[in-house]
Amino acid sequence: MNLASLWVGLLAGAFGGLVGLGGGVVAVPLMNALLRLTQHEAVATSLVMVAFTGLAGAFAYASHGTVDWLAALLLFPSAMVTANWGARYANRLPEWRLKRVFGWYLVVVALSLLLKPYIPHVGEPIEGGVRVLFLALTGAMAGFASGLLGVGGGTITVPILVLLVGLEQHTAQGTALLAMIPSALVGSYTHFRHGNLARAYVPGLVVGILLGASLGGVLANQMPEAWLRVVFSSVLLWTARRYLIARPKPQAA
Repeated sequence: MNLASLWVGLLAGAFGGLVGLGGGVVAVPLMNALLRLTQHEAVATSLVMVAFTGLAGAFAYASHGTVDWLAALLLFPSAMVTANWGARYANRLPEWRLKRVFGWYLVVVALSLLLKPYIPHVGEPIEGGVRVLFLALTGAMAGFASGLLGVGGGTITVPILVLLVGLEQHTAQGTALLAMIPSALVGSYTHFRHGNLARAYVPGLVVGILLGASLGGVLANQMPEAWLRVVFSSVLLWTARRYLIARPKPQAA
């Protein structure tokens, strides 16, 4: 097991557990910086880790009865299809452009963390065929983001499940964790077929993020949530800046 990847997994899991995020938004930058993976390799490898994070997280939420199984099942099909599309599209992008897209996603995640306390719980959730349609569209958006960027897509899924579908916040988070598993597996397999999966780092990353997420969850209960969200959002915005200024590599003369 590669020790550097174990540390990356621990850090990604701990930070993600502190603020209730999947590890992808932390793991991808760390894999770029510490493991020297390209953006495409980091995205591909992150998705394997996201699948295990979703599995462990969904199990924890399900043990407390806070997973909407039907909603998750309705999210699955479109998310799996578009995760494949997102991964294939990522492999058509040059690395600098993929980094810029990832940078904008970090900005969205940072803003969503800051606005999280102000997301209202909808009084009259949508029902029937409209509910099915919204869940399918939500799965499609989250799946594409997952395959493209190496993330779980919970930043997209959770607000929609709360605002439109009417799920309670914890149930929305548990459902999003369950829903990210198949899309992450499809996305990682598609990237694997393009030769981007850094398999040597996978065992350390998976072990590290599972341990780190548990540690982060424990620490989160002992630290002020508002402070955590502000600090973590600031770190994400600082990281995003580095990605948003990515430029094409100069051509050799």
